[in-house]
Amino acid sequence: MPQHQDVQDFLSPFSPHIQELTHSLRDFIKSLVPEANELIWDNYNALAFAYSKSEQLKDAFCHLAVYSKHVNFGFNRGAELTSTNLELKGNGKLIRHIQVTALADFPKALIQPLLFEALGISEVNNPLLQDKQSVGKSIVMSVSEKKRRPKQ
Repeated sequence: MPQHQDVQDFLSPFSPHIQELTHSLRDFIKSLVPEANELIWDNYNALAFAYSKSEQLKDAFCHLAVYSKHVNFGFNRGAELTSTNLELKGNGKLIRHIQVTALADFPKALIQPLLFEALGISEVNNPLLQDKQSVGKSIVMSVSEKKRRPKQ
């Protein structure tokens, strides 16, 4: 999937470390599910990327939320995941995440099966997604006028 032209501008207020971490996590997701669309929100509190085989957030299986000191790697229906040896944070109805501060600490081997299980949950909830094999697109969904971003 080609990166949307605005992604680097959206990431520019963040430190080089957080920018690199974000790109690495995005590449990890896209390498495992290249047919997923990347839905982007440049919101007030965070820059958010959701990954969905449709162009709708309701079908997203995972997401990244970029903050000044870390990136949350989340599962949109994380409360429904069954195959986890990883403690996911969150106590809401559905969303669970881990906080990533360094790529060296990112548990790829534990996250990969969770990502595929999350994708399966998404496909069960919307069977039209099951056979999608095209290359995903990077789509900006919204840009907030006001933003709380780190000062460099």
